[in-house]
Amino acid sequence: MRKLSYALAASLLVFGLAGQAHATAFGFNGTLQIQLATLDPVTLPGGGTAAIVNGSGAGGHLTALQVPASPFATPGFVLPVTDPVVFPIAGVQVTGHNAQGNFAGNGGSGTFGGQMPINGAAKICLFGTCGAAVSNLSVPLTVIGVGGQALVTGAVNLTVIGAPWTTGTAAIGTAFTKVGGAAPPNNTGAPSGMVTLVTPIFVSTNIGASSIVPGFGILTLHFVPEPATLMLLGSGIAGLVAFGRSRVR
Repeated sequence: MRKLSYALAASLLVFGLAGQAHATAFGFNGTLQIQLATLDPVTLPGGGTAAIVNGSGAGGHLTALQVPASPFATPGFVLPVTDPVVFPIAGVQVTGHNAQGNFAGNGGSGTFGGQMPINGAAKICLFGTCGAAVSNLSVPLTVIGVGGQALVTGAVNLTVIGAPWTTGTAAIGTAFTKVGGAAPPNNTGAPSGMVTLVTPIFVSTNIGASSIVPGFGILTLHFVPEPATLMLLGSGIAGLVAFGRSRVR
């Protein structure tokens, strides 16, 4: 009986430590996507060990989330474009990274969202690949995931309008929409939870055929246990197995 009590106490201690050790700083992996018009999205994979979830306690509905700066970054990701429908666009080159993101709300049954700026620009390469383009359009990304507008004047005038991120619906008019979400809804703020946030990107130009260019940002995060937590959990399970074997003997 005493051995059983010791084993239970040790197991509770291990699982208690597993719940407390960096309980709100989860590891995560995911993708940040930037999509303009009908072009394939530029996808930036990323991850880290510093997603702060639900303030001082994790688990349950997702109520707060902080994402550190720059786990999603690229010095010049190039997406070739070969679809003749979008000629003269022959490629997109993105240089940028995310700034710190701060999100809040009800990730279980309501809307969850907030701001996470994207610092950088997307270069639209015209009449040639991005290494041999005849001309380029530079689309600033700084208002994406925040709000406001950015203006570019030149041979082609651009206006880029952004908005905060949301797990709800991001819409540009009624024809273009993206929907985010959180899963599982009753325990999103725990390891194995997943959240998808979306934001609209509205680009207007002085080019008649491309006067409106709809786009979207899509941020997907999957929370994973940190190595230290996994080690503690493994130790607890090993202890229970060892105790079970000794009882059998």
